[in-house]
Amino acid sequence: MKHVRQGADQTLSLFYDGSCPLCALEIGYYKRCDTDQALNFVDVSTERFSGDGRLTRSQAMARFHVRLGNGLRVSGAQAFVEVWRVLPGWRWLARLASLPGAVTVLEVFYRLFLRIRPLIIRGFGGYQRGIGRSRSR
Repeated sequence: MKHVRQGADQTLSLFYDGSCPLCALEIGYYKRCDTDQALNFVDVSTERFSGDGRLTRSQAMARFHVRLGNGLRVSGAQAFVEVWRVLPGWRWLARLASLPGAVTVLEVFYRLFLRIRPLIIRGFGGYQRGIGRSRSR
């Protein structure tokens, strides 16, 4: 997919699953990195989000989505590349992803991640409970 260049005054809407502990950690990191305030964070796991006319809740919960300032929506690996493109310190990775075939390879890994994400989350939940028990002692 070709990148559509963002204007300096346009922000990306980033749709994420806030109920996923891995996603929440990643989004927290992106929020800290977003010193230019180029991202509008939309937690699709909340009751307030039932869809926005162009993206349903089930679509948003199934994959990572970003809406560009011009209204174009991208998902999966391409969505990550668009986020990296606007984050200071991550732009080099977006440039690397612009190499021929890079987004296709990233998409393969992203789809693999989606398949194993439930297992990772279950393990992550157990890890977090273990931390909570050790801190309460």
